[in-house]
Amino acid sequence: MKLFPAILVAALGVFLASAGPSGAATPALPLKVSDRDWRELYERRDPRLQDRLDRVLKQHPLWQSLINEEKMAVGLVDLADPKAPRYARVNGNTMMYAASLPKIAVLMAAFQGFEDGTLKETPALRADMVEMIRRSDNAAASKVINQIGLRKIEAVILDPRYRFYDQKNGGGLWVGSDYGPHLEQNPEPLKNLNHAATVNQVCRFYYLLAYGRLINPTRSRQMLKIMAFPDLDDKFVRALGGAVPLHHLYRKSGEWKAWDSDSVLVWAGGWRRYILVALVEHAQGETILRELLPAVEQILRPNPSPPGQ
Repeated sequence: MKLFPAILVAALGVFLASAGPSGAATPALPLKVSDRDWRELYERRDPRLQDRLDRVLKQHPLWQSLINEEKMAVGLVDLADPKAPRYARVNGNTMMYAASLPKIAVLMAAFQGFEDGTLKETPALRADMVEMIRRSDNAAASKVINQIGLRKIEAVILDPRYRFYDQKNGGGLWVGSDYGPHLEQNPEPLKNLNHAATVNQVCRFYYLLAYGRLINPTRSRQMLKIMAFPDLDDKFVRALGGAVPLHHLYRKSGEWKAWDSDSVLVWAGGWRRYILVALVEHAQGETILRELLPAVEQILRPNPSPPGQ
């Protein structure tokens, strides 16, 4: 039997990793959808997915207690059929302290600056952005923030094209200081938080990114490359346990004291194409997030068992 050349074996491995159970290749990101077929995320809310998510969460008394106290929020976007995504959320507009998760807004603001010509695209800046996202390095994040400026970041967050912060609907993503000495601060107006998020707005961020609608498809693709290969093996990444290759995970998490958050776009084969976002305020937040992902995956599998069985 002839041996495959190493390069062919590697290419075959990449193809199989991106193929569904039937062998059909997973569509490449960012996805292409015509303006005629495009729908905002809130228009993709799905009652059946919502019911399943609600029932899964109610199986855990601690989770349900935190949800009732508005100390836990979950957002889920099922992208198994990219032409008909489905959305469900619990406490979607509940804004919470999100630690490092809002660094995704810094990434977005940097690329908007590149596109507008107001920020110079350099190898050093790109390296800092990789450190900021993949390893959540605070020093690197502070350097990027200081190069862009807090007011510019605010302007991008509030830009009518994106609307990642909506004061009339609970707030959203916000970056009001660096991740160092906080020499300058610009807290958001509702809860006076410097680093905030809602699951609705973080889900929207990933949803727009997946469909190439953050700035444009080229810039979306560049941001996806930076968000791939997460280097922190905790929360959602730990829960997946290597089941999905790191180049198919686009992720940003955060943690500080009692606040834990995680967000991921999983882009593998078959049913394993989804966005999951969760915010938790609890001493066991890390454990809760690790247990949340497999519980959610159960309702995404084809012909899932009814929650509780």
